[in-house]
Amino acid sequence: MRPRVKGGGVPTMRRVVDMIASCRWHHLLAAIAVFSLSACSTLGYYAQSIGGQMDVLSRRQPISRLVNNDAQPPQLRARLETVMRIRRFASAVLMLPDNGSYTSYVDLGRPYAVWNVFAAPEFSLQLKEWCFPVAGCVRYRGYFSERAAQAYAEDLANEGYDTWVGGAVAYSTLGWFDDPVFSTLMNLSDARLAGVIFHELAHQQLYVEGDTSFNEGFAVTVELEGVNAWLKSNGDAAAVAEYSRFLAHQKGFVALVQRTHEQLQTLYDSDATALEKRRRKQHLFETMVSAYDNMKRRWGGWTGYDAWFAGGLNNAKLEAVSTYRDYVPLFRQLFRRSGGDFTAFYRAAAAIGALPKEQRLAHLREAASGKI
Repeated sequence: MRPRVKGGGVPTMRRVVDMIASCRWHHLLAAIAVFSLSACSTLGYYAQSIGGQMDVLSRRQPISRLVNNDAQPPQLRARLETVMRIRRFASAVLMLPDNGSYTSYVDLGRPYAVWNVFAAPEFSLQLKEWCFPVAGCVRYRGYFSERAAQAYAEDLANEGYDTWVGGAVAYSTLGWFDDPVFSTLMNLSDARLAGVIFHELAHQQLYVEGDTSFNEGFAVTVELEGVNAWLKSNGDAAAVAEYSRFLAHQKGFVALVQRTHEQLQTLYDSDATALEKRRRKQHLFETMVSAYDNMKRRWGGWTGYDAWFAGGLNNAKLEAVSTYRDYVPLFRQLFRRSGGDFTAFYRAAAAIGALPKEQRLAHLREAASGKI
């Protein structure tokens, strides 16, 4: 299965309307497959996905027009001017797709753009997958409504799954539409705002169907290396220090997740009874919470991950983090092997993505280590 390298050729709103008017539903469903549209989904799920995406597209406003409109709040205009600078940098320096994505703005009036449902069996760290055309199989199912996401998660929990509903401040339609910047991003620091835009554009640059870990590892690497380049170009020492602290906190958190992940995997692979596994699983989560409390004290009380810990821990919540981070060290090594050249890095990653899935990780390790 070959990776899709995206850029340009994005359907317009008029094109979407034409699809609906002519009843060409299969094109529209494929276009928003990133939200987990599968043949097995209910009609209600199709309807919320189509309705949610249509609502987003209909509310887009060109950023270039908003920044020149004196009627807009000065703070919003300043943030959108920053978005414009980031967007130009993404294409001119990072060589990411130069298209209409992130050149428009939508005020969603809610805290997240979408809510993703993750699920895993009680004694497994393997996330449930949903499969559909275009995006292949992914390890989450997305909703535009938090209530609908929570209801579906409850259904899965009743089937015996560990579940977690995580809000996302942005998403990518993989180039099918001109994705807008959402109001959910406006309170982020400049560096983190840039990171989100770079990350989502990276999914348009390279997306391998059916390999969530590969796609997220690639996009997170583009995000991290892109923000590094962005900060260097601006020469803002305070912003560099702030982002460095954020990354240090993130590194500690991810290490804690991975350590607990390994301990749980050992437990689940053991011959312990279900009752014993359940008891020891709970103990490991309690130990993780205690370790996080200790980390916060070392961080001077920084509480950035409190929301993640709220509501309890389970397999789905841990594995959702691991899915985004597992391949990042390898991709960052590959970036260095590519001489820090984004175009060379994209080419190398695409070549690996074109390999059969069972060969992909081994080849990525070899390429990252310089063996090939």
